[in-house]
Amino acid sequence: MNKYRTHNCGELNLKNNDEEVLLSGWINKKRDHGNLIFIDLRDNYGLTQCVIDKKNKQFNELEKTQLETVIRISGKVVKRNSETVNKDIETGEIEVTIFSFDVLGTCKELPIPVFTDQEYSEEIRLKYRFLDLRRKKVHENINLRSKVISFIRNEMEKMGFNEFQTPILTSSSPEGARDFLVPSRLNPGKFYALPQAPQQFKQLIMVSGFDRYFQIAPCFRDEDARSDRSPGEFYQLDLEMSFVEQEDVFEVIEKLFSKLFKKFSKFKILNEKFPKITFVDAMLKYGTDKPDLRNPLLIYEVSEVFKREDVKFDIFKNLVNKGNVVRAIIAPQTSEKPRSFFDNIDKWSKDQGASGLAYFTLEQKSDLSAKGPIGKFFSSDSLKEIIKITGAKVKDTIFFSCGKKKEVENILSLARNKIAEELKLINHNQFSFCWIIDYPMYEINEETKKIQFSHNPFSMPQGPIEKLDFKNPLNIKAYQYDIVCNGIELSSGAIRNHVPDLMYKLFNLAGYDKNAVDEKFSGMINALSYGAPPHGGIAPGIDRIVMLLANEENIREITMFPMNQNAQDLMMKAPSSVSEKQLKELGLLIKKKN
Repeated sequence: MNKYRTHNCGELNLKNNDEEVLLSGWINKKRDHGNLIFIDLRDNYGLTQCVIDKKNKQFNELEKTQLETVIRISGKVVKRNSETVNKDIETGEIEVTIFSFDVLGTCKELPIPVFTDQEYSEEIRLKYRFLDLRRKKVHENINLRSKVISFIRNEMEKMGFNEFQTPILTSSSPEGARDFLVPSRLNPGKFYALPQAPQQFKQLIMVSGFDRYFQIAPCFRDEDARSDRSPGEFYQLDLEMSFVEQEDVFEVIEKLFSKLFKKFSKFKILNEKFPKITFVDAMLKYGTDKPDLRNPLLIYEVSEVFKREDVKFDIFKNLVNKGNVVRAIIAPQTSEKPRSFFDNIDKWSKDQGASGLAYFTLEQKSDLSAKGPIGKFFSSDSLKEIIKITGAKVKDTIFFSCGKKKEVENILSLARNKIAEELKLINHNQFSFCWIIDYPMYEINEETKKIQFSHNPFSMPQGPIEKLDFKNPLNIKAYQYDIVCNGIELSSGAIRNHVPDLMYKLFNLAGYDKNAVDEKFSGMINALSYGAPPHGGIAPGIDRIVMLLANEENIREITMFPMNQNAQDLMMKAPSSVSEKQLKELGLLIKKKN
């Protein structure tokens, strides 16, 4: 028999009544009732209420024992009476009468309490993360993460994928985010880079003749922190498949995610066959390529209406005539809202850096009309034209934004969410997935005015190679796709360009000559020259998946040992200084700034 426990703290029930047991765990909570002391003993599996009588010779000793002390108790399982049953825990129908206890691990005074999920500052939570991880919510989140990863592994293997590990020390990439560099002792003056993603390696695995690869891959990027992105490192489900088209990748992910989100959440999945939205439509209807489809509101293009003779709103009319756009969003059935509702939306938009949102509310008297700040500038016929385009109804309010296309897209994508939240139109107990497809291969760099890749330079362009419009590269679309859930991008993916001659042509349009491609992507272009299969893949982020399943808004809550916003590990005191000896071995000298 194990000397520490016969059962764990989430295991005992009425079937164990009258049994003598050993339990070990942390003192989670203590309640002194004078002649009785109740303690909640906690381990990884749950809580068990234990009770000691004043007649017990160890009563006073337990009374003085600090919370979070690790103890082993010997005792007897007793059925609780009906008034004291705790239905919130698995062991709530029993308690354990303590015969004796031993202290296995003492505890100093706690800097943060463990038995509550009360919010504390990021600094103290991360400095004492080992204590923070004992708290119920974050402890359950980390266990959830483990179960999610195990489930994904099992499902990927069922679908014929093999798990392979790719190198951690590799070469620096000229594309993408900033690398973490590692100096080489054996090759002075040269550096490894930690992989931003196993992108080139997983393609090389396909070239090597393996058919279906996956990995729960660690990725490293020297980026600033965000609520949904850890500074430094993150994990992704990296996968690649040979002899596939776009739809084959979609089928794998939809099958996996449908099972995964059903198993680990009670939220409903709106569409198990994820809708496909072109990039152009996404930017028009939602103002973003990361739309939250739980939100029913859409954005409408109404620029042409403002060119009409019977529209007298000259501010917008003049801007449209100079090449700007006007787009609209409807706040349904808001005619009875107080003036403050509309003014607050307008003020909010200015706080986001926009010039404000113009608006009016449709009303029907003798004829169709509009009330509000700009309502007087529209004839009945022009309002009917707006209704025809937008599907708006009487008593709806229409907000307008006018300006450069990207600026209008940005503010209305935010306004779409703001208005929907204000009107409580979003069901937060749902998951709504979608694919964003048909990304343009190229875009114009706004600063240099030159052609550049818009998404992934290694993607396969759409259509027969011999018919690609190289003279008008902005017309070329790629087999690139994003998967989005509830407005959060989980991953980008693509069917890869496996044809070296085509790759040279595509890179040339973005300003890279053959020598530059050979130098910067030598491993990849060389491998593709020795018989590469058509292949494609995707890499959904594990952290964001678990955030959604745990219904958390900050990645810190589902990461075991996160860094702070300045990419510092407060618990392990990293990054840290190193000795002169270590620097000398690496041939490095640190120059201090003045």
